[in-house]
Amino acid sequence: MIAEAIQRCSALFAFCANIRKRVPPYQWWLGLAVLASAITYLAWLAYGYGTQSDRVRGESLARLSRLENENAQLEKYNAALRSEVAVLERQLQIERASYEDLARQFKVLSVDNARLKEDVALVQAISGTNAKVDGVKLSSVRVQPNGVAGEYSYRIVLLQTGARLRPFQGSYQLVVDMVQDGTRRGLTLPPAAGRGERPYQLDFRVHQRIEGTFQVDPNAVVRSVEVRVYEHGQSQPKLMQTVTLS
Repeated sequence: MIAEAIQRCSALFAFCANIRKRVPPYQWWLGLAVLASAITYLAWLAYGYGTQSDRVRGESLARLSRLENENAQLEKYNAALRSEVAVLERQLQIERASYEDLARQFKVLSVDNARLKEDVALVQAISGTNAKVDGVKLSSVRVQPNGVAGEYSYRIVLLQTGARLRPFQGSYQLVVDMVQDGTRRGLTLPPAAGRGERPYQLDFRVHQRIEGTFQVDPNAVVRSVEVRVYEHGQSQPKLMQTVTLS
C-alpha cells in the first residue's frame, strides 16, 4: 500500500510539473493561489460546521438531561398522587359503607318506630271507651313509596271492638288516585270482581295487620289511597279511610 501511495504521489507531481511547463508562470502561481484559497475556505467551513455540531450536540445533551430529570420528578409526583388517591378511595369506601350501614339502621329503626306507634294506637283503641261498642275500625293506615320507581308499600291495622263474639270476615280494597301525563286516573286493587282473591281476605277476632305493595306507572304521581273494608256478603263498604300522599 505504501508503494502504491508513493507511486500515486509521483504521478501527481509529474502531472503538476507537466502542467507547469505548459502554462505561463503567472497563471501557475495564480492557479495555486486560487487553489490554496479554496482549500482554506473549505477547511474553515469544515471547522465551523464541526464547532456548530459540537455546540448543538452539547445543547441537545443538556436538554435531554433536563428532560430526564423533569420526567423523573414527574414520575415521583405521579406515584405520590396515586398513593394519595388510593388512600382517599379507601377512606371513601369506608365512609360509604358506614353511611349505608347507618341508612339501613335508620330504616330499621323507622320501621320499628312505626310499628311501636301502631301497637300503642292499637292498645289505646282496645282499652279505650269506644272499644265497648261492637264494630270494626281502622287502627292505622300507612302508604309510602319504595325505592323502586312506581312501587308503593302499604301497612294497615284493623281492629274489632266490642264483645268480639265472632271473628270478622270480609275483604279490603285499595282505590289509588293518581295523575299521569296531566290526566287524573284511578286504580282499584283488586277490581270489584276480584274481591274474593286470597291476599285481600280478612279474618280476625281482635285485630289483623296487613302488609303489601302495589305498582303504578313510573311516570304517575300517586295523590291519595282510599282503603275500603267490606264485610263478607256485603256489596257496600263497612268503613273507608283515605291516606293523602301529595
